[in-house]
Amino acid sequence: MPTNSNNKLYRVLLLGAVLAAAWLFWSGLYKPHLLALGALSLGLSLWLAHRIGTFREASPFSTMLKLPRFWAWLLVEIVKSSIDVARVILDPKLPISPTVVEFDTVCKGPISQVILGNAITLSPGTVTLDVYADRLKVHCLTAQGAEAIRSGEADRRAAQITEF
Repeated sequence: MPTNSNNKLYRVLLLGAVLAAAWLFWSGLYKPHLLALGALSLGLSLWLAHRIGTFREASPFSTMLKLPRFWAWLLVEIVKSSIDVARVILDPKLPISPTVVEFDTVCKGPISQVILGNAITLSPGTVTLDVYADRLKVHCLTAQGAEAIRSGEADRRAAQITEF
C-alpha cells in the first residue's frame, strides 16, 4: 500500500499531467519559448495548489471530474440571476432590498468553501463578504436573492465537489 507521501506525490503528478495536457491542447503553440513559459506556469500552479492544501483535502482529479456538472448548474444560475438583476435595475421603482445573510455551510474544507464563495460572487446580485470557521456572510441585492442563498442549494452542490 502506498504511503501518504507517495499518494500525495501521485496526486501532484496527476494534476500536473492533466494541466499540462490541457495547456498543450488549448495552446496549439509548441515553440521552445512558449513551452518554457507553459512549464513555468504549470510549476507555479502546482506550487499554489500545494500551498492552499489541494492535495491534503481531496484528489484533484476526482474534484475536476465533478466540476463540469457544477459549472453547468452555475451557468444556469448566473443567467437566471442576471435576468433578475436586469429586471430590478430596469424597473422605474428600483425594488431593491439589500440584505446580508449569514449561514453555516456544509462545506467543511477550504477548497469547497472557496468554490462556494466564488460561485455566490459570480452570480449577479450577490457578493460573498466573509468566510470564517464554516460560516459565510453574503450581501444580496434583493430578498429573493437572499432566499435563494438560504435555500442551501449552492452550498450543497459545492460540498459535493470535494466529497469522496
